[in-house]
Amino acid sequence: MTAVTRRWIAATLVAAVALALAAAVVFTRTSGAEPYEAGPQPTLPVPTRPSASPTPEPEPDPCLGGADRPFTPDTISFRDEVYPVMKLPRDALGVPGTPPLTQEGKWTFGWDGPPSPLPGARRGHVIVNAHTYPDGSALGNLFLDHLRDGDVLVARGEDQVQCYRVGRRFEVHAESRDSGYENPEGPARLAILACSGTRTGPGDWSHRTIWFAKAIDVSPPASA
Repeated sequence: MTAVTRRWIAATLVAAVALALAAAVVFTRTSGAEPYEAGPQPTLPVPTRPSASPTPEPEPDPCLGGADRPFTPDTISFRDEVYPVMKLPRDALGVPGTPPLTQEGKWTFGWDGPPSPLPGARRGHVIVNAHTYPDGSALGNLFLDHLRDGDVLVARGEDQVQCYRVGRRFEVHAESRDSGYENPEGPARLAILACSGTRTGPGDWSHRTIWFAKAIDVSPPASA
C-alpha cells in the first residue's frame, strides 16, 4: 500500500468519524428537546344572537267583571273615542234634558241622573241622549251611521268601568211614549236616544232612534 493510499484512507476515516459525531449531536439535541408549546391565542368574540324584545303584556279587558257598584259616569267611549257625559235635569214636562247647542255639546252625552239608574246598577236603563245635526256633525249622526248590533260602549267614572253591548236598534215616532226607553226596573242596559227621520225646524225631527245595549258581566247576571 502506498503512502498516498494510506493518507486517502485516513482522511476518509476522519471524515466519517466527524460525520457520525455531528449526527449524534443533532440526535441528542432533538431527542431531548422540550415539546413545542403554542403561545396564548387571541380570544375571538363569541357571536351572540340578538335578544328578542320582551312580549308586551296584553292590556286587561276592561269589560271583564263589570262595575263593583253603581257610579256616576264621566265618559262613554265608542270605538276608542271618548265622549264626555253631562248630567242634565228634566224639563217641566218630565222629559230628559239634552246637551247645550254648542260645539262641545254636539259631542257630549246628555245623561238623566238619579233617580234614574246608574251605570253598574243590577237593573234598570241608564238613560242617555245625543244631538243630531242636519249637517251630520254631531254625536247622534255618528251613531245613526255607525252604531250597530254587537258594538260595545264603555262607561267610566269614579274608578269604575261598565261595558254595554248593543243588542237592539229601532225607530219610533217623536210623539211615541211607549218605546221602553225609560225602564228603571228592566234589565241592566244603556238606553241611547238620538233624533232621526225628517227635520222640519231647529230641534224638530219626526222620529227618534233608540239603541238598547245590555250590560256586560253584571253580577248577578242581568236578563237580556
